[in-house]
Amino acid sequence: MLDRITAFFQGIGQAVGRGIGLLVAWIVWPFMAAHGWYGNRHWLVKGPILAFLVLMIGLYGYFFWQTQAWSGFNPNFVDSYRWSERTVPAGQELPATANAAPATGAPATAARQCQSSAIVDAAADLTDMNVNQNAWISSMLLYRLGFFGIDWDHTPFLDNKASFQRGVNQAVRRTSTELVDTLGRVRGTSSINNNLQDARGNLQFDEYSWYFGLSPFGPKTPTPSYYRAAISKLRAFNTDLTSCNATFDGRADNLIQFIDRIANDIGGTSAILRERSENYNAGWFDTRADDRFWFAYGQLYGYYAVLTGAGADFSQVIRERNIGPLWADTLSQFKSALRIQPAIISNGREDGWIMPSHLAVMGFYILRVRSNLVEVRSVLDR
Repeated sequence: MLDRITAFFQGIGQAVGRGIGLLVAWIVWPFMAAHGWYGNRHWLVKGPILAFLVLMIGLYGYFFWQTQAWSGFNPNFVDSYRWSERTVPAGQELPATANAAPATGAPATAARQCQSSAIVDAAADLTDMNVNQNAWISSMLLYRLGFFGIDWDHTPFLDNKASFQRGVNQAVRRTSTELVDTLGRVRGTSSINNNLQDARGNLQFDEYSWYFGLSPFGPKTPTPSYYRAAISKLRAFNTDLTSCNATFDGRADNLIQFIDRIANDIGGTSAILRERSENYNAGWFDTRADDRFWFAYGQLYGYYAVLTGAGADFSQVIRERNIGPLWADTLSQFKSALRIQPAIISNGREDGWIMPSHLAVMGFYILRVRSNLVEVRSVLDR
């Protein structure tokens, strides 16, 4: 009896070994065949093939590095701005200073200076992180080509950073629209600021554009070039604002509308997370869960910086409406959400005990953030 059991398990082991051997042979055979064919070719054939292989190895090595190295990523980067120490809201004139004139001894009044916008600084620096401190993944050639023709977003590989960048860009796009339409002008009595208008147009450009395209066919300007131009325009607006040559309308109704737009934007993302979490429960094997998660994370990352800046730009409104503690609690909800950084994204059942549901967790934090924003808006509107 014992011999038969031993023979049974030995048979299973041998079958598994044969299966593994066949699999390895099936994988290795094309390379062996190619090696044999390559070895019999003339150097005029070998040279271009070798150059092509070296090029592809170099490109994929660079691509892999860029997708895995996240330069400038720091959920607490807004702390370095020290915006909480500002005493003057954006667009308002700073206290005048007097300099002594060395020739006559008479006081010389310094040129007028106004407070720059922290929101604009945040938008410019977030975009700078996306395209200058890092490569813009979504428009890289190998990202466009996909994984053997499969869109990288449909695989569990190398798409997390691209999704995060698009989430950050979503926050910056929405912010640029509000800057053009309401914050950067006195509604109804002033024209649209040209720098902000140009920045918005550049930030709305296609996120996937490379140097060459098929529709339309021909050479194109890549996405990062447009976003870099947007950075310059945002910084130019702040330079004009500092010189009191631009407008920042820091009224309460503008802050209410800005909060409304952000709440609606992240509400849409919450619905996307809910749909994926409810209808797919493949756990660690859900190939779309990671890009959904990191897009939402990037969006919160961007809005955390923007709303921290808004706290400085609208400091007078926040003081007058006595919502300082509520505003601080809203920002703390963002910080809590940004602490969730799992190594592998899982989309399991919400009541499962083996594979967690990171999408449900992120969706919960987004709803908490949105709830706080709605409460802030309600208090401001009283």
